[in-house]
Amino acid sequence: MKKSFFAMLGLAAALLLTGCGGDNGGGAGKETTVKIGATPVPHAEILEQIKPDLKEKGVNIEIIEFNDYVQPNIALNDKELDANFFQHEPYLKDFVKEHKEMKIENVAGIHIEPMGIYSKKIKDLKDLSDGATVAIPNDPTNGGRALLLLAKADLLKLKDGANETATVQDIAENPKNLKVREVEAAQLPRTLEDVDIAIINTNFAMNAQLNPMKDALFIEDSTSPYVNIVVVRNGDGERPEIKELLNALKSEKVKKFITEKYNGAIVPAF
Repeated sequence: MKKSFFAMLGLAAALLLTGCGGDNGGGAGKETTVKIGATPVPHAEILEQIKPDLKEKGVNIEIIEFNDYVQPNIALNDKELDANFFQHEPYLKDFVKEHKEMKIENVAGIHIEPMGIYSKKIKDLKDLSDGATVAIPNDPTNGGRALLLLAKADLLKLKDGANETATVQDIAENPKNLKVREVEAAQLPRTLEDVDIAIINTNFAMNAQLNPMKDALFIEDSTSPYVNIVVVRNGDGERPEIKELLNALKSEKVKKFITEKYNGAIVPAF
């Protein structure tokens, strides 16, 4: 009896070990979920294209949409997200400079969204009247970018050396006496009923049913340095699921989707 009892214990132990080995094998096949924050257009649209491809590799992406440029970085830093996809490098650098506690970094450039000048009151910038009101983004980086675009369109001149961090104080010449109104970037399309022109980021323009290639009176060209990037917490770029995400975003499939879907309004950067 005693021998039989110990034999049964040995068999039970063997079965238990075999069972654990099976659980580990099954665990390896489980999906990993990546939560990524994005603005609806075009970022969330692009991410939707790679969902099936990532699912085949065991990575499920959960897209959480935002309509502002602040919360996605805060949520990422607070570990509510694994990544975000909505901003460009100059904005990220400025954001981290102002929020020194933020430990987030750029891991990949995906596309360029040219900023444009829009209006519901004029059809050509030549028709812009003296004293016209201009709405620009109120965040430092995009505000400077808008001023540079106005300068490139010969509507004003900036001080020597002014760059993407330019502010209204850097306006050196304003021949049309333009009145510059600073507005939250996401709200700029709504100002078109009240202002003469507005400088709007492409994602917010498209979200408001504006076609950058048809509706913009003036638009950045392909030399724009404002590549939209994927951002993660420092060091997370080495996580296998993040690497899979980046590989999918930089695929020929995504390049073709961007080119065909947006018809030049958005340009692949890889």
